Amino acid sequence: MNVPPCTLGAIARGDDRCAFRVWAPKCRSVAVHLLSPLERLVALEPEEGGYYSALVDRVAPGADYVFRLDDEAERPDPASRWQPQGVHGPSRVADRHFGWTDTRWRGLPWRKTVLYEVHVGTFSEEGTFEGLIPHLRDLRDLGITALELMPVAQFPGTRNWGYDGVYPFAVQQTYGGPMGLKRFVNAAHEHGLAVVLDVVYNHLGPEGQVLEAFGPYFTDRYRTPWGRALNFDGPDSDEVRRFFIENALYWQTEVHVDALRLDAVHAICDGSAVPFLEELAAVCHRTAAEGNRRFHVIAESDLNSARHILPRRQGGYGLDAQWSDDFHHVLHVLLTGEQQGYYADFGGVSQLAKVWREGYVYTGQYSRHRQRRQGSDPSRNPLWQFVVCSQNHDQIGNRRLGDRLSATLSFEQQKLAAGVVLLSPFVPLLFMGEEYGELAPFQYFVSHTDPALVDAVRQGRREEFAAFDWQGEVPDPQAEATFRRSRLDHALARRGAHRVLREFYRELLALRRQVPAIARAKKDAVETTALEPESVCMVRQWSADDTVLLVFNFAAQRHVVDVPLPLGEWRKRLDSTDARWRGPGLTASANAAGPGRVRLDLPGTALVLYENSPAADDS
Repeated sequence: MNVPPCTLGAIARGDDRCAFRVWAPKCRSVAVHLLSPLERLVALEPEEGGYYSALVDRVAPGADYVFRLDDEAERPDPASRWQPQGVHGPSRVADRHFGWTDTRWRGLPWRKTVLYEVHVGTFSEEGTFEGLIPHLRDLRDLGITALELMPVAQFPGTRNWGYDGVYPFAVQQTYGGPMGLKRFVNAAHEHGLAVVLDVVYNHLGPEGQVLEAFGPYFTDRYRTPWGRALNFDGPDSDEVRRFFIENALYWQTEVHVDALRLDAVHAICDGSAVPFLEELAAVCHRTAAEGNRRFHVIAESDLNSARHILPRRQGGYGLDAQWSDDFHHVLHVLLTGEQQGYYADFGGVSQLAKVWREGYVYTGQYSRHRQRRQGSDPSRNPLWQFVVCSQNHDQIGNRRLGDRLSATLSFEQQKLAAGVVLLSPFVPLLFMGEEYGELAPFQYFVSHTDPALVDAVRQGRREEFAAFDWQGEVPDPQAEATFRRSRLDHALARRGAHRVLREFYRELLALRRQVPAIARAKKDAVETTALEPESVCMVRQWSADDTVLLVFNFAAQRHVVDVPLPLGEWRKRLDSTDARWRGPGLTASANAAGPGRVRLDLPGTALVLYENSPAADDS
C-alpha cells in the first residue's frame, strides 16, 4: 500500500484554509459542522472508496468542528488530532507548524537502545509532557537512550493507563495535547534521547468511540480480551489498514517519534496473505529511508513467534524487535518463588540459561499453563531483537496490589535482577522509578463516566486475579486515590540505599556500553551453564576484543562453584556484594587465572562479572 502521509482528518494548510477528509462508507452524505469561530455547515464531496473531502476557506488552527452524518447525527472526527474537551467534545483543528530544532537528529541504532518506560500522568507531580522534560538530562546521564511512553491517544477522563484510547491520532489533552508532545520529543532529541510511543492497534476503548458510525472498522469474526476486534482482513479492510498506517506515519513524520511499540499484537487477528503488521512495518521503513532517519517497529507479543521479527525475504513480517515475556517470567520466578498463573510454566536456572542463548524459553514445547505447545524457533534472530525486563507496567500493574519488586525483594535481590537484565545480550527495558527502588505501587486506574462501565471494570479486575494466590483487596480503579498512590517520589533517588541502587544501575549501564563482549553480544559467541541444585547460572561471552564471565547466584547461601576459564588473567569488573554497593562485603575472589576449572567462592544472592582482555593480559 502506497499511503500518502496524513491525509485523513483536518489538515490546516497554513493559508487560512483547511482540508477535511474522512472515510465514511456507511453514510449517504457527510458535512463538516464548523462550530467556531464562525458557525457554518459545509458539505463534503464524495470520493471513490467511501471517502468524503473538501478544502474549506476561512478555517484556521483552533477551529472546533464535528462531522454531520446523513443530515442527522453529529460525531467528532475519527482522525481528530485534538480533543481539548475530551472524548465527548468536538474536534479542534490543530496547528501543524512547530519550531523543530532536531533537524540533525537521525535516531539511534536499535541494538544500542536502553528503554525507559514512562506513564506520563504518574511520572511527575504535573502529570504532563512538560513535567518530564526536566528529568531528561538525569536519565541520559544514567545511561538511558530511549524514553518509551505508554499510550497517549485521547482517552475518557483524566486518569487512564492509555489502553482505553478512542481517538488514535489525538494526544491526551491533560498530558499537554499535540503541542506538548512535540515539545517533549524535541527536547528528548536535544538530549540525544530517542522516543518510543506505545500504540494500540488491536482494539479501541469502550467509552467515546465513534469509528463504527463511519465505517466497518470492526469485525465480529474475532474478539479480543478487551473488546471488539479491528477489521484488518475482512470486507473494506484495506481502508481500515490505511487509517492505522496513516496513524503510524503521523507519529513518525509529524511528531518525530523514533519507534512504535505495538501493543499485544497477538490480539491482532488477521488471516490475509500480507498481514497488516508486515504492511505497516514496510511502509514505516520505507518512509524512514526516504527521510534519512532511523525508525523502528517493535511488537509486544506473548506468542514467541519468530516470524514477526524475521526479514520479509525470509518469510517474516519484518518488524525490528519483540518483547520476550519468557525472560521476565523465568527471572521473576527465580527471584520471588511465585508459580501461580502463567508463572507455573517457569522455574530454574536452566530456563534462564536457555533464554539467554536463544531469546525464548518455549520454542515449541508443551506449556502447562496454556495447555498446548508454545513458541517457535528463534535461531535466525539476533539476540538484540528481543526486549527484556524484570518489571514493566503490565507485570507490576496487573498484580492485585500493583506492587513493585522493591516491595518484595531484598536489596541484594534488586541488584541481582538489575544485573541480569542490563548485562544481558538483549535490549533492556526499565520501568520508571525502578532504577532507585521506587516504593509507590503502579496500580490500574481509570476515570470513566458511565457507571455501568465502571462496575464492569471493577468486576473484571477482581476476576483477573482468580488464578493467582495474591492477598489483599483490589484497589478501586475508578478512585482518584488509586491514581495518586501510583505517582513517583523522585526524592527517594537521593536517599540512602535508593541512591546507591541508582548508582549501581548507572555502573551496569556503563559496563554495558564499555565492555565489547556485552555491547556486541552474538548468539555464536555465548555459552551458558546452569547449576540447578545450587541455583547458579554462568554465562561466558566473547568478542574479538575480550571475553567476559558472568556468574549469577540466586540462592541465599554462599556457593563454591567450579568455573571453566580459558587461558588468561581474569579481572573482576563488578561484584554486587561489594561494600561500595551496600553489600555484605563477603565478596568473590578479586581475580582468577585459567585455563581449566577454577574454584570460585561466590556469595549468596550475588552477581559477579569477570573480564579477560588482551590489555589486561599485557599488564
